[in-house]
Amino acid sequence: MKFLLCEFPFVVDLLNDLYTMFDAIIALHDVYKVETIGDAYMVASGVPNRNGNRHAAEVANMSLDILHSIGNFKIKHMPEIKVKIRIGLHSGPVVAGVVGLKMPRYCLFGDTVTTASLMESSGLRKFTVVQSDRFRSVVGLVDVWMLVLQVKGTEDTYWLMGREDFNKPLPVPPDLAGG
Repeated sequence: MKFLLCEFPFVVDLLNDLYTMFDAIIALHDVYKVETIGDAYMVASGVPNRNGNRHAAEVANMSLDILHSIGNFKIKHMPEIKVKIRIGLHSGPVVAGVVGLKMPRYCLFGDTVTTASLMESSGLRKFTVVQSDRFRSVVGLVDVWMLVLQVKGTEDTYWLMGREDFNKPLPVPPDLAGG
């Protein structure tokens, strides 16, 4: 039990360092941090302030910056260990609003939120998975692959590989040709 108690401050430090890095990156894009729950970090674009058709590009660009930055991220107490994150993106309608009286929170609801969450939890670490064809028109090269989403069945999904003017190093996805 002592071991677990000793590790908790390290977990809090790790999440604080990660979230501080993420916060600095989202400040560069037209996105809004909706909430953090444990190690999950939820971001949206186009809410609470609408931004036309830019929301897909904004979250895709933010995602690329996060993937690039995570490659240089160092865990203070274990600098030799690399952090691997999963990112799921989806574009579509949401219902947004403030809920609660004692500790009110701005929340997003709907199939778009559920799908993005399922894509993140079903995806591979170090890569961004997108489903919506909207992302194909705003970012560079993507490859189609199949992803089984719990509850939703099998969906066509895409790797977010970058965009033409993004020249920072990104993780290389695995070869999926073999299945």
